[in-house]
Amino acid sequence: MADACGQVLLGTGLTVLSHPLMYIKVLVQVGHEPFPPTLGRNIFGRQVYQLPGLFSYAKHIIKIDGKIGLFKGLTPRLCAGTIGTIVHSRVLEKCQDKIEVMGSDRKVEEGSLQHVVNETTKEMIARSCATIVTHPFHVITLRCMVQFIGREAKYNGVFDSVVTVYKEEGILGFFAGLIPRLLGDVLSLWICNMLAHFINTYTIDDSTSHTGEIKNCSQAVTGFFASMLTYPFVVVLAGGLPPYAAIYPNWLHCWSHLSKEGNMSRGSSLFFRKLPAGKTYALEQKRFF
Repeated sequence: MADACGQVLLGTGLTVLSHPLMYIKVLVQVGHEPFPPTLGRNIFGRQVYQLPGLFSYAKHIIKIDGKIGLFKGLTPRLCAGTIGTIVHSRVLEKCQDKIEVMGSDRKVEEGSLQHVVNETTKEMIARSCATIVTHPFHVITLRCMVQFIGREAKYNGVFDSVVTVYKEEGILGFFAGLIPRLLGDVLSLWICNMLAHFINTYTIDDSTSHTGEIKNCSQAVTGFFASMLTYPFVVVLAGGLPPYAAIYPNWLHCWSHLSKEGNMSRGSSLFFRKLPAGKTYALEQKRFF
């Protein structure tokens, strides 16, 4: 219980600090560009047309809504984080207890492939349960954020937003976009852990000094690589939000449309944002969410 409380407090602090960054990232993922591109230079010194970066976007939001405006959607996100941490912790404990009961006579060597598969499976189950339980709060968070584009106040407060979603879309409205989110999380987890295992097993000599630090570094690198590979699932999830997007039959149609437009990496960087050739960004992005 003490560990769970500590994780909740730490997660709450990190969520509050990182919320402005996520808010801006979501608006970029949706395709909202409040400023025209400007001529600048990339990291190699070449002249390119650039879209506004993180700080320009933040100043724009502050100018309209004040500094408090950077924290729109924070309350449902904090609810999701708190509940998700508790669910994740409880499910992980149950999985561990069940494995110990079922396989008490079988000892798996730590660091072996089977050990990695077992640990990743437990983590996958715990994360998936937490994601499913907290997804309604995630939906509300995104919709609270995207209201900035058209200055609506349709989703205002957690309770009012719950009532609004239920009245207009029913129970299924709380789980819009759940499938790509789950797929992205699961694929990212397995890619990260399996790559890290093979790198640590076949490329790192355990006899060398600082082996632990090197393995931790490889885990971080593979985690970054996995997040890059699965980023399109994040864009599809936030690739279009009401009321600035067309309604797609399902998330695969949204994926196909964004892919054809070359927008699958939109929002992956908030600095040095080069304007893609032939692309337009306005309040006309398509929607499935």
